[in-house]
Parts: sequence; structure tokens; C-alpha cells
Amino acid sequence: MKSVASKKNKKSPLKRKETIFEKVLTHSHKKEMIFYINQHANSFEEAIKLSLAHKPPYSWRAAWLLWGCMKKNDSRIQKHVKSFICILPKIKDNQKREILKILEKMNIPEKLEGLLYSHCATIWVEVNHQPSVRFYALKSLIKTAQKYPELSAEVVLLTQNQYTETLTAGIYKSVKKMLLKIKK
Repeated sequence: MKSVASKKNKKSPLKRKETIFEKVLTHSHKKEMIFYINQHANSFEEAIKLSLAHKPPYSWRAAWLLWGCMKKNDSRIQKHVKSFICILPKIKDNQKREILKILEKMNIPEKLEGLLYSHCATIWVEVNHQPSVRFYALKSLIKTAQKYPELSAEVVLLTQNQYTETLTAGIYKSVKKMLLKIKK
């Protein structure tokens, strides 16, 4: 039997050192983060890479920052849209919400609309997700239904009580308003 002292002497794996950008993400206010990303050209690309990685807490923070400083249909993000869509089923709710917000600002190529719609429908019907994540998934579904009216009836069916009873009062009210856009 090994002694407790010998177990303590075993070297633990070295913790990876934070990059400067990761420190900015965890130790700065949003205004400082945006200033940093605007001053360091490589940091925008690093934010994209972190957003697509599994590195809590940096991944969701990087996605949150991207959403806050990107332009509508930002050309720097356009080439990553497929990656953002494909990662949705594999990530936790905070990161998922921020990526859905990024995708909301982007024009989704027609060949990827079905995949995004499918992922968003799955997120929406899984009521154990955070209400804010489900809200952004439904926003995407409604945006697609506005473009393809034949999907409107399906989206309306997806808002029956079993899918809305776990929402907060504020999000439920917003959902009802959003549905008016496709019920016309």
C-alpha cells in the first residue's frame, strides 16, 4: 500500500497557461474586451477559434464578445458559419446561446438552413435547456419559417404548452409576440 506522502509527491499535470486574450476574457469588462479586440487584429480570429472550442469558461465568453463586436453578416465570420452550426449539438447551453446569437446576425447559406433548422428544433423541444437558449433557437426557427412559409404550421405546433410551460414569463411573452410574425 502506498503512503499518503508518496501520493503527494507525484507530479500533477501542469495547468496550461492562459493566453493574454483568455485573461482579457476573464478579467475585463466588456468595454475593455472590445477595445482589446479592436487593437489586436489576431484576437478576432482567436475569439472565433475559442468560440468553436470546448474550453470553459473561455468559449462562451469568446462567443459573447464576438456577438458584441461583429457586424451584421460579418465577412470574418461567414467562412465559419458551417462550423458554428455543426458544433451546436456538442456544446453547453451558455456557449450554445451565444453561437445562436451570432448565427442570428448572419445570412445562412441555403445549403445550411436545413441543418440549422434541425438543430434549433432539437434544442427547442428539449425543455431541459435554459429558457434563453431555447428562445434563440425558436427565433431561428421563426426566421426560417418567415422565409419558407410552409414551415409556419410546424413552428406553431412546436409552441404548444408542453414546450412553453418551462419558459420564464418574460420569454413566454416574447415567444407569443414572435409567433405573430408567422401566423398572419
